[in-house]
Amino acid sequence: MSNERNPEAEIAELKAFIVELRKDRTTQKDKERQESWTKYTSMSLVFVAVLAAIATQWGGKYSSRVLVELNNSTFNQAQASDQWSYFQAKSIKENLYEGLREVSPKGGDTLEVFNARIAKYKAEKEEIKKKAEALEKDRDVARTKATEASTRGGGMGLAISIFQISIAIGSICLVTKKRPLWYISMALAAGAIAKMLQVWMS
Repeated sequence: MSNERNPEAEIAELKAFIVELRKDRTTQKDKERQESWTKYTSMSLVFVAVLAAIATQWGGKYSSRVLVELNNSTFNQAQASDQWSYFQAKSIKENLYEGLREVSPKGGDTLEVFNARIAKYKAEKEEIKKKAEALEKDRDVARTKATEASTRGGGMGLAISIFQISIAIGSICLVTKKRPLWYISMALAAGAIAKMLQVWMS
């Protein structure tokens, strides 16, 4: 009994192997062609991630502005309160001299001194009142800016959330190879971009 194999059988076996190899290669190329869109999906997810990072940075800036403006508002309120206290002290002194003027004898230098002091306190009160009102105006401006920055920060936070959902759906798309999920992901990203632009332009 011979251990030698039939050369024709080996050639046939080799041909079958080559045919199978070509078939596998063709199948692999077809699969790569069909899934070439995943490259665009990956690139678009990188782009969306960059936009999400920009939105996060702007959201942080708006949060910082809120804190700064609230701090300015508190400072101006404290300064205005101090001015109003000072105004009240001047009013008490003015009232005191007005009372003394009423009970003092008419005529003489004393009446002129009281009138001069009363006029001085009235003038000082007007100046203090202007300072207090200016500080209150600055306080109100700071509060308005804080409210505006807070609103913008909230809008940017919404854009960030939509970007994150878009990235999550795009990642699921890459794993499951379901193309419609990519379209949903890109639609969400477009909505987030629109929200970012709205925040910037408002």
